[in-house]
Amino acid sequence: MASADVIQALHELENSSAPQQDRPAGYKKLLEQILSSATTSPDSSASLGAFIDSILGDNLGIVAARPLLSTAVDAIRAIPSLDTKIEAGTTALRSLEPRIVSFEEQDAQLREMLADAYQSQEEYIEAAKVLQGIQLESSQRRVADDHKVDIWMRICRLYLEEDDTTSAESYLNRAKNLRHQISKPEVTLAFQLSEARILDARRRFLDASQAYHSFSFSAVLDEEERTRALSSAIVCAVLAPAGPQRARALAKLYKDERAPQVAEFGMLEKMFLDRLLTPEEVSRFSENLQPHQLAKTADGSTVLAKAVIEHNLLSVSRLYDNIGIDELAALLGLDAEKAEGYAARMLEQGRIAGSIDQIDRLIVFDGLEPSAEGGTSGQRKVVAGKGLRKWDSRVQGVAEELERVASMIQLQYPVL
Repeated sequence: MASADVIQALHELENSSAPQQDRPAGYKKLLEQILSSATTSPDSSASLGAFIDSILGDNLGIVAARPLLSTAVDAIRAIPSLDTKIEAGTTALRSLEPRIVSFEEQDAQLREMLADAYQSQEEYIEAAKVLQGIQLESSQRRVADDHKVDIWMRICRLYLEEDDTTSAESYLNRAKNLRHQISKPEVTLAFQLSEARILDARRRFLDASQAYHSFSFSAVLDEEERTRALSSAIVCAVLAPAGPQRARALAKLYKDERAPQVAEFGMLEKMFLDRLLTPEEVSRFSENLQPHQLAKTADGSTVLAKAVIEHNLLSVSRLYDNIGIDELAALLGLDAEKAEGYAARMLEQGRIAGSIDQIDRLIVFDGLEPSAEGGTSGQRKVVAGKGLRKWDSRVQGVAEELERVASMIQLQYPVL
C-alpha cells in the first residue's frame, strides 16, 4: 500500500486549482521524493504505482502525462538495487496496462529496462517474456526494421540461454524475414550463431557444423571466438551420422589450417582417416560435450555413442571385404543383434554398400563407395570402385619398394 504522505500529496495535486500546465512540476517533485526513499521504504513500489495511476488519470492530459511517464521510467532505471528496480518496474507495467495504447513508447522503454534487470539476475525466461509484450506492429507508432530485429534476436538469445530452442526458433524465423534489410554486422553475427545453436540443439549436426564453420571465418570476431566456433563445428561433424555427406564435412574441416589448434583435432583426424576409435578416446572427447549432445536416442544409446558406432562400422567396411556378425559385434562393443541392426540400417540408407548373409551370419561389403544421394528406399547409387583404389595402392606400393631398393643400391655402391 502506498504511504500516507504520497496518497495525501497525490490527492492535493489531483484537486489543485492550479492551471493544468503547472501541475507536471508538482508531480516531478513528488516523483523525486518517492525515488529518494525507494531503497529504504517498503512502500516505494506501491507509492510509485499510485503515482503512475494518478498521472494516467483524467486530471492530466495524454500530452502532459507522456513526458512525466518517461521521466518515471528513467528514474526507475537509475535505481541501483535490481530487486527494487524489478518490483517498481513490474508495478509500473501493471498500472500502465489498461491505457497501453496511448503510451506504447513508454511501455517499450519500461519493458526493455526490466529485461536488462532480469538478465542481470540471469532470469532469462522472465526477461524474454517481458520483451515479448512490446508492441512492434502498431498503428500508434512506427518501429524501424532494425529495432524489430534487435528485439526478436534478443528474445531468441534469451531463450537459447535456457535451451528452449522451440521458442527461440520462432523468433529467429521472424527476424529471418527482415535479415537482408539489416546492415549491422553484429545483428548478422547474432543471427548466424543463434541459427547454428538451434540446429545443434535439434541434432541437425551436419547443418550445424556448416553454420559454425562459416561463423568461424567472421573477421569481426576475436581469435578466441573464431577458435570456439571452429571447435563447435568439429564437434557437430563428429556427432553427425556417418556417410558421404559427413565425410565431405570432415574433409573440409581437416583441411582448415586452424584445425590443429583445437583440442578436438585428434578425433577429427581419426574420423577423417577412417581409423577405428577406442573407448578411451571417445571418453576423453565426451568430457567437453554439451548436455543435449549426450542425450539418449530412441534405442537407449547416446548421440555420441551412436555416431562412434556408425563411424567404426564405416571404417570396418573400408578395411574388410567381409566380416562375421559376431566379429563385427566384438569390434563395435555391442551384442550381435544390435551390430546387425546398425549394419542393416546403414545398408538400407545407402551409407555403406554391401549385403547381409543371415544364414552364414556374414556381412559382405561390395567394395563400392556409396554416393551422397544414397537411397532411403534401399536402392544405392555407387560411384568409384574399391577395386580401383586397391589397384592404385598396389601400384604405389611397387613404386615405393622400387625406390627403396634403388636407395639401398646407391648407399652400397655410391659410385658405379
